[in-house]
Amino acid sequence: MTVLVIAEHDNASIKSATLNTVTAAKACGGDVHILVAGENAGAAAQAAAKIAGIAKVIHADGASLKDGLAENLAAQVLAIASHYSHILFPATASGKNVAPRVAAKLDVAQLSDITRVDSADTFERPIYAGNAIATVQSGDAVKVITVRGTGFDAASATGGSAAVEITTATADSGKSAFVGREVTKSDRPELTAAKIIVSGGRALGSAEKFNEVMAPLADKLGAAIGASRAAVDAGYAPNDLQVGQTGKIVAPQLYIAAGISGAIQHLAGMKDSKVIVAINKDPEAPIFAVADYGLEADLFTAVPELVSKL
Repeated sequence: MTVLVIAEHDNASIKSATLNTVTAAKACGGDVHILVAGENAGAAAQAAAKIAGIAKVIHADGASLKDGLAENLAAQVLAIASHYSHILFPATASGKNVAPRVAAKLDVAQLSDITRVDSADTFERPIYAGNAIATVQSGDAVKVITVRGTGFDAASATGGSAAVEITTATADSGKSAFVGREVTKSDRPELTAAKIIVSGGRALGSAEKFNEVMAPLADKLGAAIGASRAAVDAGYAPNDLQVGQTGKIVAPQLYIAAGISGAIQHLAGMKDSKVIVAINKDPEAPIFAVADYGLEADLFTAVPELVSKL
């Protein structure tokens, strides 16, 4: 039994979600191989070789793989899929785009967003916005899986010395073409990879107040900024800051929720955080049920006072 992990990378380095996926792969049993598909991605392949627990790196390099087009990447995975019992993708935008194509071509049922490996054929995944955990057993010969990163610790990025095997890149499918990419630039940590996140809710009242109150706290802590769906829908924060079932799934070391009531959709995106701090003037707010520390106070007073004490 051999497990294949599809690496997410920028052609130079391996993205953190890949490390969590490697941990899930090791729990499946057997050797773990990792596919690095890109153009001029030699540095990423060498970084993958250093990940602890990797037995082999398969490096496919070609122009068709430069921009991670789902059709081309899926074809690359399918070209080597027959050698593997499990094929694991990070449950990111890219992984969720490619995995279903691979599963469909292999005529198997995809297992999505797993958070635990019980055995080589049995996995756990959240359903009903995380209110229930489904235990799913697969009888397929090849198991195509997306891995929710918050469910697994990251594998060590150092300590490995895997061999790098070069494989031929598949030809461009011609089904899609890369047009452009708009990348949000920020001095703050990326939301899904941040160790500390401070999130604001609708109680902040306006976009100006959101920035005025939350930004100083984030600056003091070196934190990423998040927002509830209510705050995003009200225009207080951009969509890419939304935490929750329909936004980003996060599990930082510290999550501070200010003015967030704790709707079930928001809790689904952050309840795996190691330490949760809630600031809300409503003592009945559901957020207090999952918080490790709760402060019943007006956020417009409490947050600036917290900033002054840090």
